[in-house]
Amino acid sequence: MLVALLIPLGFAGLLYFGAVLRAAIVQRTAPDPEAMLLGAVTNFFDTLGIGSMAPTAAWMKFRRMVPDRLIPNTMLVGHSGPSIVQAIIFMILLGVQVDPVLLVGCIAALLAGALVGAPLVARAEVWLVQAVVALGLVIAATIFVMINLHLMPGGGTAATLALPWMLLAFVVNFTLGVLVNFGIGNYAPTLIMFSLMGMDPRYAFPVMAGSAGIAGAGASISHIRIGEIDLRIVTGIILGGIPAVLLAAFVVKSMDVATLRWLVIGVVYYAAIVMARSAYAGRKA
Repeated sequence: MLVALLIPLGFAGLLYFGAVLRAAIVQRTAPDPEAMLLGAVTNFFDTLGIGSMAPTAAWMKFRRMVPDRLIPNTMLVGHSGPSIVQAIIFMILLGVQVDPVLLVGCIAALLAGALVGAPLVARAEVWLVQAVVALGLVIAATIFVMINLHLMPGGGTAATLALPWMLLAFVVNFTLGVLVNFGIGNYAPTLIMFSLMGMDPRYAFPVMAGSAGIAGAGASISHIRIGEIDLRIVTGIILGGIPAVLLAAFVVKSMDVATLRWLVIGVVYYAAIVMARSAYAGRKA
């Protein structure tokens, strides 16, 4: 079963990297050095459990690296490459211990949602994209607070779910697939959901990473075709992020990130306020 899952993941990765490389060659794009550093830092800590989407969105907003409407698309396409590498690692380490029906179903549901959401974000009004990103930042920062204050559910020991809970997990993953196009990551919500349902939180990682890798690749190809991304930032995040994932997974493996998470919380909340103000001004205009 592991091989059966790694094959489509590898195929999705080949299509994704091929699409990014082709677009970069056609547009003669050079990676942005700041994006390489951003990709390295965010993906290093993403592999250790902090998450990459919220810090990336906050930094892009502060530095005005791209227009607000391009932030979700650009960071999704950029982080999909490192996510594919994470997915392969977590699949090999933990994938065989998870119910294959649950694993495949969640991946397929997130992929379907991601493909549905890709054209939606491209056609959405700028203020709406800003508002959704602001909401996603608030949710992410609040989850970080809950983690640091040990208010998160502890989870159980199960490697699968009863049928009603499994169907609910598929619905939630489809919804998260749509929202990932607006810059709302699927890692933290999936971890909370599985923990509340009694699963061992460790088994959420192959589901989260596998879903993010395959769904991210599918949505990214759509975004590249639509063209509403900044390829300089995308290629920079990829080139900086993949080595950082390998370093975190095989060299560092674990570290105390609670203090760093408090810093991220402050930055992300502030970025959410700024983004919400921009959405409010745009809506009035």
